[in-house]
Amino acid sequence: MLTTLVSVDTLAAHLQDPRWLIVDCRFDLAQPAAGEAAYRAGHIPGAVYAHLDRDLSSPITPTSGRHPLPHPEHFAATASRWGITPETQVIAYDADNGMYAARLWWLLRWVGHRAVAVLDGGLKAWTAAALPTSTAIPVRQPSHFQAHPNRDLWLDAEQVQARVRQPDWRLLDARAPERFSGKVEPLDTVAGHVPGARNHPFATNLASDGRFGAPEELRRRYEQSQAGVADDHTIVMCGSGVTACHLLLAMEVAGKPGARLYAGSWSEWIRDPRRGVATTD
Repeated sequence: MLTTLVSVDTLAAHLQDPRWLIVDCRFDLAQPAAGEAAYRAGHIPGAVYAHLDRDLSSPITPTSGRHPLPHPEHFAATASRWGITPETQVIAYDADNGMYAARLWWLLRWVGHRAVAVLDGGLKAWTAAALPTSTAIPVRQPSHFQAHPNRDLWLDAEQVQARVRQPDWRLLDARAPERFSGKVEPLDTVAGHVPGARNHPFATNLASDGRFGAPEELRRRYEQSQAGVADDHTIVMCGSGVTACHLLLAMEVAGKPGARLYAGSWSEWIRDPRRGVATTD
């Protein structure tokens, strides 16, 4: 069972394995239809498509962030449509860095399916290895997926607010430094970060070739950001709870499980003006 990353060579060797399911998670926040269009133009053979807004999130509400967690029953229906059973090995991929694939990786673990891994390097690594793509849309045999959501894996805004100022807790923000500092904000209505959070950009999880860094290097980076705080007292966030999952995946690769997701993240935090906002020079 693969539970973190999978190489293109390993995936290529299992293309015909009916026990494996490949899910294309490509997406573009600026053009929500672009990922699905790219999928239809060519994808890894046998892959189904997961739309971030439609399949991996719930509708936005007046108090939510931009990508609320999907309702467990609705997500179970999606997994059933894809034919996921307890024996299915799921492989998620996106264009290259894994930022969207990691969302599906975390969601499946949240509802109790641990046999899920992210293709290291994504479609870019796959095509660079001269491996085939297809335009055929697969027809999967539906299943009866049962979701068993683990509420302990994520925190809401009130829980984060109660913990972020405590010295034995650490909140890591996966956004780029310029967004964390409040210098730019291309997506949300307020710039800045949660007071007490530390910046740990998700891009630092990646090597120069776009694949995840070595486990020992990832471990060193997280230990530096955590500054002695335990993994199970570490919370990760981003703009809407998507890229933060990349941090959780990297921590698993580094042998540091147990951190939790602030599911609503910055776009939820700023919905309530009573919550603090910090900026840095």
